[in-house]
Amino acid sequence: METPVESREAALQRYLATGDYDDAPRWAGTSFLEAARNADAILREGLIAHCLARLEASPTPVLPLAADLAPWVRGKVAPMVEGLFPATERDAVLALLERSVVIVGPDNVESVLRTRLWPRTAWSLANMVLAAAGCEPLSDDGSACLGLSEEATCYVSQAYFAEDDPFADFVVHEVAHVFHNCERSAAGLPETRRREWLLDIDFRRRETFAYACEAYSRIRVMGDTPARRLRALQEHAQGSLPGDSVVDVAEYLDILDEAVRARNGWKRILRRCAPARRARGVCSMPAGPVRPLP
Repeated sequence: METPVESREAALQRYLATGDYDDAPRWAGTSFLEAARNADAILREGLIAHCLARLEASPTPVLPLAADLAPWVRGKVAPMVEGLFPATERDAVLALLERSVVIVGPDNVESVLRTRLWPRTAWSLANMVLAAAGCEPLSDDGSACLGLSEEATCYVSQAYFAEDDPFADFVVHEVAHVFHNCERSAAGLPETRRREWLLDIDFRRRETFAYACEAYSRIRVMGDTPARRLRALQEHAQGSLPGDSVVDVAEYLDILDEAVRARNGWKRILRRCAPARRARGVCSMPAGPVRPLP
């Protein structure tokens, strides 16, 4: 018995509610590629229409978005780039990252959703913007998102500017994901068989790497000595910690503990999150609690 073909309207409603688009109906088209394009257009236009309708009904004022984010982005991510890349590569990486961050809000959500995003990414961004503007999201599953990355682009909610967690920085977090999502050639850097990506991060520790870079960037701002940074880390350990199920919190805190004691904490984070074949000399003992300074 054949499985019933889902109607286009039902497929659209399911996409709006869940972000699921893999099992779409047989869309019209003279080829598979044309049918896929038709499906994408119908789902995308439906998403945009529903998102804009909810934004128009909201009395919540929106924040104006800066026209030129490049200098601001450079200031945010330069310490991380300087700590993770050799001097000969830093300018090329920074030039790439200056173009990578997009702050998304009601003023530009339509133009962003019309770009060549994956349907799931577009759905998550629509939810992100609706939640930040005080509107009812399309789904609670996507409303908690405050930033996400797709290849070399980082999308960050305008709620970034209202965040009151002293250890949060969504821009640094999402840029950290660019390092393992983006090939070196995208920054104009040479590739080899062993060096294809900007940074080689263990798949299981990608979120750990991003969270650790995020927190470490804030800890560095709070303290200019190991003792002050350790106190900041101890404050962080008693507060809001990553809730992502793929992050081992004990390991995360141990990585940060090692980073705040080091001359170059960025390199320590990278070494702890590298694939096993690259993480030479790293102790494999279980992570322990944050250690006080002697």
